[in-house]
Amino acid sequence: MKKDNLSDQFQVNDEIRAREVRIVGDDIESKVVSLREALRIADEMELDLVLISPNAVPPVCRIVDFSKFIYQLKKKQKEAKAKQVKIDVKEIRFGPQTDDHDYNFKLKHAMGFLQNGDKVKAYVFFRGRSILFKEQGENILARFAKDLEEYGKQEQAPILEGKRMTIFISPKKGGAPAKKADAPKQEESKE
Repeated sequence: MKKDNLSDQFQVNDEIRAREVRIVGDDIESKVVSLREALRIADEMELDLVLISPNAVPPVCRIVDFSKFIYQLKKKQKEAKAKQVKIDVKEIRFGPQTDDHDYNFKLKHAMGFLQNGDKVKAYVFFRGRSILFKEQGENILARFAKDLEEYGKQEQAPILEGKRMTIFISPKKGGAPAKKADAPKQEESKE
């Protein structure tokens, strides 16, 4: 059986170690009572006493059905996770001597990544003595960032870390520009 981490985060009923607690609940007015009194009230209502704020003075406990409480928390977490936007980081690797054809090929891929809403991490990898060509690597990355200006923005200047010179380009928020391939299709439909 899968262990439930969420239910382990809360102290319930006899696990609570405080002299006085503030009790809250749906049908209960907020008041400070002894732990014994709070447990008695929860027992009378056939519900559980759950410690929800242990660092408060006095600690805050909620009188609620614990299994229902955990279910609602899981449901909220699942909804929050579904609403999250996941941004992937796509890597593009260059060498300091990268040729124009290879550069254009990789540039086209980067444009596609940015249009899909992914971040692009472009780096120049220096092998052996090619570290002497740092300027060439910096020029390639600067040219790359300039060519992608309409699709995304550069987050920072090129950084040399070990044998890699790296830049990050994030997609523009306003949406991707119209593809050039779509323009002739529109003209043909007018005729």
